Amino acid sequence: MGFLFSKLWNLFTNEEHKIIIVGLDNAGKTTILYQFLMNEVVHTSPTIGSNVEEVVWKNIHFLMWDIGGQESLRSSWSTYYTHAQFVIMVVDSTDRERLPIIKDELMKLLAHEDLQKSSLLVFANKQDIKNSMTAAEISEHLNLTAIKDHGWHIQACCALTGEGLYQGLEWIVSNLKK
Repeated sequence: MGFLFSKLWNLFTNEEHKIIIVGLDNAGKTTILYQFLMNEVVHTSPTIGSNVEEVVWKNIHFLMWDIGGQESLRSSWSTYYTHAQFVIMVVDSTDRERLPIIKDELMKLLAHEDLQKSSLLVFANKQDIKNSMTAAEISEHLNLTAIKDHGWHIQACCALTGEGLYQGLEWIVSNLKK
């Protein structure tokens, strides 16, 4: 009975869950944010600072912070970490040259004390582009299987069509209470 009551209670509460969306510049972070918000492609320019939007999906409220990914902005990412339950790392699946930078930024992020209890969703974006890396290839390059102190998942996606994005949100929802 308690389990049933808690499930019903969760349906009617307006608890908000903070998600930060990070990645290198031109990975598709802002496009993903606005796909979640409006289910359409919005023409964007490089994010200077951050964009924040409340996204409601399946009666669950997410406060999503899309943080600029230019090199000069990455050192300020940590100012957004407080109370973040999930980190979405967006990877441009065509950007093989910058994978070592992405891996380095990811490891710094996961080591931060404010993110010790956060889970990680990696979006392998731009799967619609010929010769893009698969999610498995990106996982191997980022050495995701070595991550033992954070729950994580990698999801292939295309921000322009929305393909794969909601499967990622499903993973987040399934990990809300873990």
